[in-house]
Amino acid sequence: MTVVVVTDSTSALPEPLRAARGGLTVLGIPVLIDGVEYREGEDIGGEAILRAMRDGHEVTTSGLPPEELRATYTRLLDEGASGIVSVHLSGRLSGTVAAAEAAAAGFGGRVAVVDSLGAGMGVGYPALAAVEAIERGAELLAAAAAAHSAIGRTSTYFYLDTLEYLRRGGRISAARAIVGTALSVKPILGVEDGRIDVVEKVRTPTRGLQRLAALAVADAGDAEVEMTVHHLGAERRAEALAGWLGERFEGRLRRMDVTEVGAAVGAHCGPGLVGVITRRLP
Repeated sequence: MTVVVVTDSTSALPEPLRAARGGLTVLGIPVLIDGVEYREGEDIGGEAILRAMRDGHEVTTSGLPPEELRATYTRLLDEGASGIVSVHLSGRLSGTVAAAEAAAAGFGGRVAVVDSLGAGMGVGYPALAAVEAIERGAELLAAAAAAHSAIGRTSTYFYLDTLEYLRRGGRISAARAIVGTALSVKPILGVEDGRIDVVEKVRTPTRGLQRLAALAVADAGDAEVEMTVHHLGAERRAEALAGWLGERFEGRLRRMDVTEVGAAVGAHCGPGLVGVITRRLP
């Protein structure tokens, strides 16, 4: 019997990392296109979301329902898990954490819910930290503590071509989005304490990538790091950013992944998104 980890597909875990880790269950977030529901990572991904947005379709998302989480916890415990660490998208951005807490209440302390306070690999890195702790023999509370520790050592920044998609999803005010569009501002956003806020404003994508790299370098300090560069329909920009970061962190970069974000994150950020998530290693 061992502890296992559950997370949701907003974690944007690269497939090689998912495949290499036993005891990790990833649940697909519901994504709706013109009211038709799909599941991220199961029957829809970032490319389909990109096409839907560019074709003018309405794209929205919803959190995982408590009954689905409850059924997942029941199945894993029935299969022999001694406990479950359930790590999810920031509770300030989604209702999934609240749903997980409601579902966990019926399992007598055998399910520990962790609010990642993040998005993308800002969810994925804490989930991986819990898995790594379990592989070293950690029990439930120690594995959850490892996830919480990773949250404090993870930073998240995104460059967007427009604030419009965040406005549509209610993640940023209409007034701020309108002003940004009128001034042709390209925002750089940070995720801080689970909230999305504008960190800087730039005029060009190139300047945006340069600032993303500088922010990641400043946050990392002298630590060894793992990094993920996310994008949506902006592979060339993402590869350029990864190259710059690889040069700046030479000798201290333990792992670099470049991935297209999933449907749930992409739906709220829009085409042109580029982000960098940095995990400082202890």
